[in-house]
Amino acid sequence: MTMGRNRADIRKRTSKHSDNNLKASFPVHRGHGGHANVGSGLLTKLTVAILFIAALAVPGIYLYQRYLEDRVKTPLDSPKMLAPNSSSAVMCPDRYWGSYRPHMYFGMKTRTSHSPVVGLMWLTQFTREMPAPVRHWCDEGDHLTKYGWLKHDGANFGVQKIEDQYFTMMTEFVKKPGGTHGGDWSARISVQSKQDRPVVMSLMFYIALDGPGELEPTIKKGRLDHIRGETDELGQFMLQFSRSDAATVKYDYLVTYAKQLDKLKDYVLNGFKIEAWDKARTMPYFSLDGRKMPKDAPGGANFMVHQVTGTVPFSLEVVFESGSVPHRIQSLAGPVFIEELSKQVTAFNHRFEETFKLREKGFHENEIQFAQAALSNMLGSVGYFYGSSLVQSKYNKEPVAYWEAPLYSGVPSRPFFPRGFLWDEGFHNLLISQWDLDISKDIISHWLDLLNVEGWIPREQILGDEARAKVPAEFVVQRNENANPPTLFLPLQKIVNMLIRSNQLGRYNSFLEPLFPRLKAWYNWYNTTQLGEKAGTYRWRGRDRTVLTQLNPMTLTSGLDDYPRASHPTDQEFHVDLRSWMTLASEVMADLAKALNQNSGDYQTTYDYLRDNQRLDTLHWSETQGMYADFGLHTDGVKFHKPKPGERPAPQGFTKIRVETKKPTYQFVNSFGYVSLFPFLLKIIDPSSPKLFKILTDLKNPGLLWTDYGLRSLAKNAHLYNRRNTEHDPPYWRGAIWINMNYLSLAALHHYSSTEGPYQRTAKDVYTDLRTNLISNVIRQYEKTGYIWEQYNDKTGEGMRSHPFTGWSALMVLIMSEKY
Repeated sequence: MTMGRNRADIRKRTSKHSDNNLKASFPVHRGHGGHANVGSGLLTKLTVAILFIAALAVPGIYLYQRYLEDRVKTPLDSPKMLAPNSSSAVMCPDRYWGSYRPHMYFGMKTRTSHSPVVGLMWLTQFTREMPAPVRHWCDEGDHLTKYGWLKHDGANFGVQKIEDQYFTMMTEFVKKPGGTHGGDWSARISVQSKQDRPVVMSLMFYIALDGPGELEPTIKKGRLDHIRGETDELGQFMLQFSRSDAATVKYDYLVTYAKQLDKLKDYVLNGFKIEAWDKARTMPYFSLDGRKMPKDAPGGANFMVHQVTGTVPFSLEVVFESGSVPHRIQSLAGPVFIEELSKQVTAFNHRFEETFKLREKGFHENEIQFAQAALSNMLGSVGYFYGSSLVQSKYNKEPVAYWEAPLYSGVPSRPFFPRGFLWDEGFHNLLISQWDLDISKDIISHWLDLLNVEGWIPREQILGDEARAKVPAEFVVQRNENANPPTLFLPLQKIVNMLIRSNQLGRYNSFLEPLFPRLKAWYNWYNTTQLGEKAGTYRWRGRDRTVLTQLNPMTLTSGLDDYPRASHPTDQEFHVDLRSWMTLASEVMADLAKALNQNSGDYQTTYDYLRDNQRLDTLHWSETQGMYADFGLHTDGVKFHKPKPGERPAPQGFTKIRVETKKPTYQFVNSFGYVSLFPFLLKIIDPSSPKLFKILTDLKNPGLLWTDYGLRSLAKNAHLYNRRNTEHDPPYWRGAIWINMNYLSLAALHHYSSTEGPYQRTAKDVYTDLRTNLISNVIRQYEKTGYIWEQYNDKTGEGMRSHPFTGWSALMVLIMSEKY
């Protein structure tokens, strides 16, 4: 059941969630005056009437409660962006197969709900490590020198380089269309030594079923030669393993049954036997032990591994052939594979220059290779997931399952965050939409099809066993009062404007028509659930006002986690970044409505109201501090304290709690940083405003945000600059340089430098210097470390935290090409 919701006017004070305005309607008996001595007949009738009403009311109350409980897991009643078969081999053959398992060093699957999965494991032999040091999922604990895609176009091919301690590995794949089930593909894994002494290692390539299907191995002289299989989505297929080109290799295999995809490595470890390589070596050689079917297997084998062990260098070629390809002239193997891969690489290089024109801009070859790797890591980290989120509303005593759904999405980091994040995805698609609009439309459509009847999207998507295995339990459940920045409006603004300029709105009608009502529901959800108590304000939900272990209660929903907000969360605080995001959203909704000949009046009125600089300044400009700021119950007088005997103890796992040294008052939060810049970042400030000049001046101040490597997230003079938020967690958004926010800064500077106003020249000077600093440092760190990083140190420029960071740090490509 769907209940309509009118869009709230943010100029009116509204503090209630829309669900709070829902009232059960029950008959009310209004008594009339009468005699005190009521007859027994009348009393009996009244009793019967009351019992009858109660009999109706009790199930009504129960059903209404069930309705409220089910809303959080009920899909929006609006046409889907995607047809049920939109990802099928028939409808989208070029992206049916892909490297859609980003959490793995190399793995492939189809865009179906229960695709067979193929993947690579490897280990260095003759080590003293127990258990065997098998590499499988991307893991910073593996201490690889480098890994990441060098070239990847998002559809047809990919070339990746992996540097382990003793050898360098190349993983390459290329696809060939044909038939009705996605065509053929081949992969080649080649290994070269990094040292003079011999290195013996094993490559293990596998296939596993995730659901019904059949696999039948063919063993020839102890070697797994090929596997024939069949599933409903793929029909019949064959996976062939080439003989290695090395002089001396050994072959082993494992044929078994696996209950869970997230346990494949465990099955391999349990399938090893230890034996001698030869008489000269005393350390163990790990080899797979052939057929090992568990007694409780419900059917035949569904997991098969081909192991080839040899002295580096050697290579392995894997060929997948669809049974639906008619009259195959030659396999995609050997010279044919090399030729087809070469064609794809040449086409990629040409298309990259045509799109971003870096060579034309004067960049050197090493800088262009960096940019290609940045784009390729973004595209090569797009995954396809299927499953249901765990969600909870205030009406649910326990978490409930969202409906099962697919998600085609980029991921921020292959080892650390290999799943979909709502606010990251908007930044991802700023780049992806420049490269391939169809991929971007597909990704955005998958996200918007996750809207529930309330207009809410779970901000973190943890779908399937493999994704769930990477997430601590406390972060799995998504709560429907919690938002995330609506960054999908960033690429949508670019896409809509591009379609308008190129007169292509009609061509993309199938995308735009279902887009508008879904965006409307999403927009309305923000304007009913995230409003502040004061007219014209917005407030992030989800802050914990009872937490004792954080100096400043985190605002995870804002995407800026530990960035300093009001020290004491209350309903009366309001946040300038969320107001700015809603200004952008209102502008895009108005533009899209006009483009589609829909009623744009309410959106335009709201946009005009929110972008009004006088109203903005009244709510968020601190004259004392000379900056835009949050407002709330705040004090800097908060510190960590180790409780003494007799005092309130710290929670388990902690030795310190936060205590006040100065009482809070309602005031602007005096921490200059990224949040202070949001009216500037989203181009809301009038080009002639003196406040723009103040911001431009502050940006270049080394004592605040300016560094030789980019803009730091929090000013050096801020109270919580580079301070831990708990005794365990290092600072996150408290000084480090983040590429997504620097991209928005450069986009704003580019805008103001090209818009008529008194500060054009100043904006241009800041733009030029900031862009130069960012490009030179990120490329320098990439060449030094082999990685693109989640953030960069504001004192040294060194990369920090998650790596490779395959998400919004790739916006460096747009910065280099000046596409804002």
